[in-house]
Amino acid sequence: MSKETGKIDNDIFKEVIFDNCGFPRKEVSVGPGFGVDVSLVDLPNGLAMASTSDPLSLIPSLGLEESAWLSVHLMANDMATTGFAPMYAQFVLNLPGNFPQKDFKIYWEYIHKFCQEIGTAITGGHTGFIEGQNSTIAGGGTFTTIAPKKDILVSKNAAPGDVILVTKTCAISSSSILGMSFPETVKNKLGKEVFEESCRMFYKTSSLKDALTAVGENEKHKDVTAMHDVTEGGVLGAIYELVKASGNGASINDDLLPIAHTQQEICRLFSIDPRYSIGAGSMIITCKKGTEKEVIKRLEKEDIPCKAVGKITKKEEGIKLVENGESKGLPYFEQDPYWAAFFKAYNEKWK
Repeated sequence: MSKETGKIDNDIFKEVIFDNCGFPRKEVSVGPGFGVDVSLVDLPNGLAMASTSDPLSLIPSLGLEESAWLSVHLMANDMATTGFAPMYAQFVLNLPGNFPQKDFKIYWEYIHKFCQEIGTAITGGHTGFIEGQNSTIAGGGTFTTIAPKKDILVSKNAAPGDVILVTKTCAISSSSILGMSFPETVKNKLGKEVFEESCRMFYKTSSLKDALTAVGENEKHKDVTAMHDVTEGGVLGAIYELVKASGNGASINDDLLPIAHTQQEICRLFSIDPRYSIGAGSMIITCKKGTEKEVIKRLEKEDIPCKAVGKITKKEEGIKLVENGESKGLPYFEQDPYWAAFFKAYNEKWK
């Protein structure tokens, strides 16, 4: 069995991982699953422990601060889907053998800073320098939080009739990283304003505030049923994953998908579809029918744009995308177009 780069698909997950998850402890109430952001382990007194893991970023073309931001906030985005912020963090760093110690100090100080800002304690991990390690992936991390189980949201909770909401815009992270990695090309081809906006949008790649605003302080708003953060596969890939995780169908209106001018222009330059490209910073939210205006109002009050783009349907109706009045099956792409676009530009020596 061979596999191209990118996340594994549902078939490989089922074949290799799903039935091979170690000892079946009864307190694991939510384990690994396609489209599932967090695991849940039941604790005494009605509590549960939510955990999520992700790779850590170290991207020289972006910078040490920006890499640390992605390392912290991409995991925080996963935890945010529960309606809670992460409490504890473990980091495993496998750094390049030639990575300067002064740069490691700067990188780690930003990891500390960003964790501190969101109330996350770093409790341990492992740090090492590895010869031959030249990847932009510098290891992995795990975020954990403990909360009342009844208040923790998981993606499987979405139900037929729920409205699907999308915050911000498609392709936030992919367009920002491409703009910042190839600044001269973007400025020359698209203009200084587009480049500068792509840089500003980089720090919109956190969706923690989106999630916490949607559920409200102390999870007081019960109209939100599920959330799923946008990563590889973009907004449409994230909707597909949430729908699959909940065992339902969906109908999504292509005309309603939010795509801002800067994201549209950068994606066009790099020949990628913004709807299917890495979009960290956007959150998929499902809410009970009739409550969508209230959820959108809460978010917009905090300057977080949000749009209703479709609805959850019964499983037998399938996952449909309505384009130009025609409803057809929503495809799921194993490989995000961002990666090929980035390396093509890099190999062609775009500046």
